[in-house]
Amino acid sequence: MKFKGSLLAVKDVTVSKAFYVSVLEQKIIFDLGEHVTFDGGFSIQQNYSQLIGLSESDILRKANDFQLYFEVTDLDSWNSRLKNISGLEFVHGIKEYAWGQRSIRLYDPDMHIIEVAESMESVVKCFLKQGISVEETAERTMFPIDFVKQCL
Repeated sequence: MKFKGSLLAVKDVTVSKAFYVSVLEQKIIFDLGEHVTFDGGFSIQQNYSQLIGLSESDILRKANDFQLYFEVTDLDSWNSRLKNISGLEFVHGIKEYAWGQRSIRLYDPDMHIIEVAESMESVVKCFLKQGISVEETAERTMFPIDFVKQCL
């Protein structure tokens, strides 16, 4: 068996498609009307309840138990850009984790959580640029020394 992607149930595929294309800059691979597949390996589906034979009330909104994860090299620029888009609801602003990575989380139009985070390669490069040793960087980020060395 091979995993092929995630599918998000959406209320209005046109609204969701616009969000992922214009806000998150995702590229569409297939647009089949009620089903859209993006380059990153995820899809959106309108009328999901009909597809699987459940009632619309069985499809939960804002469950806060799943997220799509995106990486960027310049989180501060993305944060500024996203904050200037009216109507976006944030789960939290920039938050730094123990391993040094920073991220922000927001909701898509159907209240799925979207995480936008610094790539770990960017985090490692930042630590190394600050003069932190390869070994200390590996320990802090919990990434193997070989990965840290590849970022030199």
